[in-house]
Amino acid sequence: MSVYDRWHKTHPKPDEPVCREHKRVPTLDHGQGERWQVRWRDHNGKQCKRNFERKAGADPERCADAFDAKVQAGLDAGTSIDHAAGKTKLKDYAGIWRRDLLHRDSTVERMATVFRIHIDPVLGHLPMAQVRSSHLRAWVKNRSEVLAPSTLAVAYSYIVTLFNSALIDRAIGLSPCLGVRLPDVEKHQHYIPTPDQVHTIAETLTPRYSAIGYLAAGCGLRGGEITGLEVDAIDFLRREVDVRQQLVCLTGRRPFLAPTKTKTSVRTVELPEVTGAALAWHLKNYPPIEIEIDDHTDPRNPRRRMAKLVFLGRTKRPISRSDWAHIWAPARDAAGIPNGIGLHCLRHYFATLLIHNGASVKTVQMALGHATPTITLNTYVGEWPEPHEKTRSIVDSALGSVPRLCPEKTAEK
Repeated sequence: MSVYDRWHKTHPKPDEPVCREHKRVPTLDHGQGERWQVRWRDHNGKQCKRNFERKAGADPERCADAFDAKVQAGLDAGTSIDHAAGKTKLKDYAGIWRRDLLHRDSTVERMATVFRIHIDPVLGHLPMAQVRSSHLRAWVKNRSEVLAPSTLAVAYSYIVTLFNSALIDRAIGLSPCLGVRLPDVEKHQHYIPTPDQVHTIAETLTPRYSAIGYLAAGCGLRGGEITGLEVDAIDFLRREVDVRQQLVCLTGRRPFLAPTKTKTSVRTVELPEVTGAALAWHLKNYPPIEIEIDDHTDPRNPRRRMAKLVFLGRTKRPISRSDWAHIWAPARDAAGIPNGIGLHCLRHYFATLLIHNGASVKTVQMALGHATPTITLNTYVGEWPEPHEKTRSIVDSALGSVPRLCPEKTAEK
């Protein structure tokens, strides 16, 4: 590595005229742009260069000699920064980063939407290495006016993960996410329907969909698990339902079968009598037909196959998100459930029903298909009833109220 003078030739020819001011042979760039240039090869062997106005000084961002020493130290220690990557605009860097992530298709679509609407228009034009904490604080303030605190927290988590990845890839030397404060997220209260509301929803839904209400409230299935349910997954003799896939609906694509949300979401749930009766009535009055559908349950072997889904739309096609929005709204209103509350509230009803009747965290986790008991506990921590007995009562009932060997008796001996 070396610092080069862009304005003067290092190896001039004997007959070339000399610059009067510097007593050296000028280059074609003499007097144009920054004079001093640092050249080096990065850890991949790629030729890099950067220009500076001043040669001597202690600031590596402004002085060529200091920057040269900093880069050389980084190369020697194996911690050098990829300055070319640092110049990449956030929008472009994020696009490449998202392309290589191992996420479910629905997560990919959601992240792309967040970047397109909320991140790229405000921060996308900035080079990665030039994003500062002040930029992110301004972004948080700007977006807090249009996003709920919980939604803002999710969007900001994408930014944090992006810059952590850039830090690992040495595109930047320090993450700008330090010192950024988000608005407090208020504790979310789940809307829990009453039994009457559950029945009202099932009764108000179009008859071909009424069993969906009982599947969600009686088995705790997610919406995609219900719409992706096949006939052979229901065992009426054992009174069980196998949950092994879900229906995914993405913008611009036909609905397709995909793996469940988590590995533990693949489960066998018990089939209550009310749900079993509703399903039997449904299958009798709306006999399932085979349809052709894309199956991505094995990502390494996607295929198109015939399937007998329990629930189909009126056009004999899988139920899309827009279809379900029109199906759900009248039933929600008839049951007196607030606008904006979806089918997931019936899953909350199922969970709290188990909790209030003495089910353990592990039991609820397995029934819901949560990845860990911690997720279950964090989601429904306020639903587990407080014990009626105090800790002292528990100890008294186990050991009694009087010790076998009293201190007074010991003193008498």
